[in-house]
Amino acid sequence: MIRKTFQFLPGVGEKKEKNILQHAKNWSDFLDRQLPGISARAKNAYDIEIRRAGQALRENDSAYFTGKLRPIENWRLYDVFAEEAIFLDVESSGSSLGSYITVLGLYDGINTKTMVNGMNLDLAVLKKELHKAKLIITFNGSSFDIPFLEKKYPGLVPCIPHIDVRHLCAKVGLTGGLKEIETQLGICRPNRIVEKLYSGDPIKLWRTYMATGDEYYLGLLIEYNEEDVINLKTIAERVIKKLSVG
Repeated sequence: MIRKTFQFLPGVGEKKEKNILQHAKNWSDFLDRQLPGISARAKNAYDIEIRRAGQALRENDSAYFTGKLRPIENWRLYDVFAEEAIFLDVESSGSSLGSYITVLGLYDGINTKTMVNGMNLDLAVLKKELHKAKLIITFNGSSFDIPFLEKKYPGLVPCIPHIDVRHLCAKVGLTGGLKEIETQLGICRPNRIVEKLYSGDPIKLWRTYMATGDEYYLGLLIEYNEEDVINLKTIAERVIKKLSVG
C-alpha cells in the first residue's frame, strides 16, 4: 500500500492525494507523467522524494519513513515490512510516576518472548530485540507503551514507524479495549479466568502475585500478556485488510 500513497510528500494531505490518485494509481504512474494541477517545479521535487522512498524500500529501510506519514497512516507500510514487525505489549505496576514494567511481551509473528521483572527482564536484550524490528505494533501504544518506555529508558525504542492498532480499529468502526474488539471480531481466548476473576486487570494479578508469592498468579499474567500480543497480530491484519480495500 505504501507505493499507492503520496501523503509522505511535503504538503500532500488526503485531499491533494485524492486529486493525484485520479491521474496516478501508484508511484510508477506518477513518475511517468506530468499531472494537472502540479507545477513542473513541484513535480520535480516530488519525483526526487518518490525515488528516495523507493530506494528506502529496496534497502529495507523502514526508518526512512519515520515521521513522513501521519501516524494513523503508518499501516500502509505493513505489507512491505510485515515479516520484520514486532508486536509489543507492556504491563506495568500502575499509573503513578513510580510505576515499572511488570511483564513485557513481544511477538514476531512466529514466536513470543515474555520478559518478567525480577526474572528475565534484561534491557540490553530487549533493546536488541526491538532494534531488529522494522515496525513496532501496539494497541494504544501511542498513549501508553511507547511513551512509558521512552521516558523510563531513553534510547530503548528504535526510531522506526509505529502502528497503533487502536486508532486503526476506530477508523473501521471497532471501538473499546483490546478484549472488546476481540469479541467483536469473534476472537476467543481459551482461558477467560483473568476477565472473570480479575476484571481483565493485569495490575491486580501482579499485586496478588507480589503479595502471595504464588506463581499461579504470575502464570496467569504471563498467559494474559502472551495472548494480547498474539491476538494483536490477528486484529491488525484484519483491520489493515479492511483499510486496504476501503
